[in-house]
Order: sequence, then C-alpha cells, then structure tokens
Amino acid sequence: MQVVGLTGGIGSGKSTVAKIIEAYGLPVVSADELSRMVVAPGSRGLQAVVAAFGEGVLDESGALDRAKLAEIVFATPARRVQLEKIVHPRIRERFEEVLDALEKAGQERVVYEVPLLFENDLHHMMDAVIVVTAREDLRIARVCERSGLSPEEVRARIAAQLDDATRQARANYVISNNGDIGDLQREVEVMLDRFLHVPVQGRAPSLSPASPPPPPPPKRAPPR
Repeated sequence: MQVVGLTGGIGSGKSTVAKIIEAYGLPVVSADELSRMVVAPGSRGLQAVVAAFGEGVLDESGALDRAKLAEIVFATPARRVQLEKIVHPRIRERFEEVLDALEKAGQERVVYEVPLLFENDLHHMMDAVIVVTAREDLRIARVCERSGLSPEEVRARIAAQLDDATRQARANYVISNNGDIGDLQREVEVMLDRFLHVPVQGRAPSLSPASPPPPPPPKRAPPR
C-alpha cells in the first residue's frame, strides 16, 4: 500500500487539507486521532502517562486533560520527549493495524496526517510527503481563535516544531494556505489532480463556491 504523509506546523491548516482530501475519496488517517485512542480511559497508554506525569493531568471524569498535559510538555523539552516515548510507539502500532485493515478492504493508497512527521523521523516510511504551509501571523491567529491560547503560547509551540523552510525543503509537494477556504480547496484540487493523479473534475465537495481554473502545480516529482 502507498502511504502519503501530510504534515505542517501548528495552525497551517493541515487538518482542513485532510478533510478536503477525504471528501475526494482518499482515506485519511489522523495521528492525532490515534493519539487519543492510545490514551483513552482504561488504556495502558493512559496508565503510563499518569505514572510519568501524575494524576494532575486527568480531568474530573478520569480522562486525559490534554490542555494540562500540553502546558507541561511544551514548557519543558525533556518532558515532551518523555511523553513521546510513551505515546509514539503505541501510535505506530495502531497505525499499522489501521493500514492492515485498509489494505484488506482493497485500498491501495492512504494519506497519513502527522503533525510531527519530520521531527519523529517518519518521512522515511512515506512514499511521498505533502507539506502545508502558511504565514506565521496567520498560524498564530488561527490557533488563538480556536484554542484560546495567547500569541506567546502559540509562538512557543511553533518554536518547538521544525521550521517551515526545513519542512518545505524535505517535501515532495507544498500547499500554501495563506488565503480563504476557497483558495485552499483549489490548491488541494491541483495537488490531487496533478500530483496524486486523483480525478477531481465534477467531484468537488461542498466546501467552497465554484472555482476558476487552478494555477500550474509546483515542479515536483510524483510519488511512485
């Protein structure tokens, strides 16, 4: 099965790109969703997180309070590494299970949305990598609006990730997300049509109004 990685920094819009891709019929697996599964209440993953970080990272119902945990791990790099050692092997194991199920169902290609794809050295497992990028001021504004974090907190999270220039240099395809949802949908349609060779004519999902012809694609080699 061909696995195409989809990544980008916080606030870049990669999850929106994933939704558009999925609307065109390609299966998308989210590493964030898998991360929630492996630390679900009653799981061994959650037990390991509590053993390492204490019961203060749980909410009143006994589920993981991701906001409290994020405050700890983004403030101290060593604690972030500690969390990654607990969670990432479990995510990878669950991803392999999902891949196996998709392959048995007859799927030939899957898109894997991973925020820290390069940081965790997962790009070597991909047949191609798509990077979503956006100006930093837009990224900060988007994250502040949806999460309630302060601009300083968002900047700290951006600083904890790989810089955009390095991501783009390692990518097989780059999607720019500096406009509105219509602009982004056109960018994704170009990528699907010209890069992944997924037909888009007449199949547009209802995410934006009618679009003009797409611009020429970047000069990148298609995935094998």
